[in-house]
Amino acid sequence: MTEPRALRLYSDQAGYRACLEPQPRPTPQPNEVLIEVDYSSVNYKDALAATGQAPVVKTFPLIGGIDAAGTVIESRHPDFQPGMAVIATGWGLGFDHDGGYAQWLCVPGEWLQPVPAGMETRTAMIYGTAGLTAALALERMFDNGQTPDLGPIVVTGASGGVGSLAVAMLSRLGFEVAAVSGKPACHDWLKTLGATQILGRDALPGGERPLERAVWGGAVDTVGGAVLARLTRTVVPNGNIAAIGLAGGAELNTTVMPFILRGVSLLGCDSVMIPNARRARLWQHLAADWRPENLDQLLSTTVTLDGLLEVFAPMLAGQQHGRILVAINQPM
Repeated sequence: MTEPRALRLYSDQAGYRACLEPQPRPTPQPNEVLIEVDYSSVNYKDALAATGQAPVVKTFPLIGGIDAAGTVIESRHPDFQPGMAVIATGWGLGFDHDGGYAQWLCVPGEWLQPVPAGMETRTAMIYGTAGLTAALALERMFDNGQTPDLGPIVVTGASGGVGSLAVAMLSRLGFEVAAVSGKPACHDWLKTLGATQILGRDALPGGERPLERAVWGGAVDTVGGAVLARLTRTVVPNGNIAAIGLAGGAELNTTVMPFILRGVSLLGCDSVMIPNARRARLWQHLAADWRPENLDQLLSTTVTLDGLLEVFAPMLAGQQHGRILVAINQPM
């Protein structure tokens, strides 16, 4: 067996860097659980952290990776026993606590979820934080009355991890889905996921008036900025917008008119601090009734720890689509 390793991030006098290096086995403290990691995944936040292109990491040195799934090896928490398959996402992983790009992960038991029946650790990490975030967006919309009868759901940034999973899950649940993507090469792939309409980034209907013609029953927005502002003006009465990302900007320049004249709801989605009861419920949906028919279609690349450093820059440059799986203690 090869020596355990981890991808550790540094920021010091030698500069900002990510290094693959040996990892001693951690010792769990009271209420902590030691996991042998099977798989992790690559999210946009992971790429920002590994390259230092945004100040998302709070503590150095730190093992990267905001996702992990694996097997409990040692536990000092009453809810988890050796041999259990578990999932770790969110909380402090990968930005103020050592994360999932390692052969060992030691975390508080409160940060873990058992892998649901009918799901394996590999499947859990094809979803990862992206899948959990997409599921959170859907649940928030459904809780607020979103139904297929309101009209098509538009998904922005549809070729990314969250966007592509939202397309696939909404289609599975009987919604008409319009996918917005600036990657023509991905258009046919998005149709295989269930999108019935494909729009380029500059093809969103509507102008700059406070209210435009209502087109969309609702929206899952991973972009933010001007795109999100336009969506607020073009969603039908009582429709919902789930706001997830800010790749297009953090500012939102709009008016109150869509909210007070059409009853449009803007729903924020934070995947980091999801309460455990909701987190468990979302993973159950992902394992069963919301699972896309062919989840592997969303997987674009599988890498090992050795190949991990090569995927961050292409992701930030918009050259990736779908999901990237990281095989750590399991075969590719």
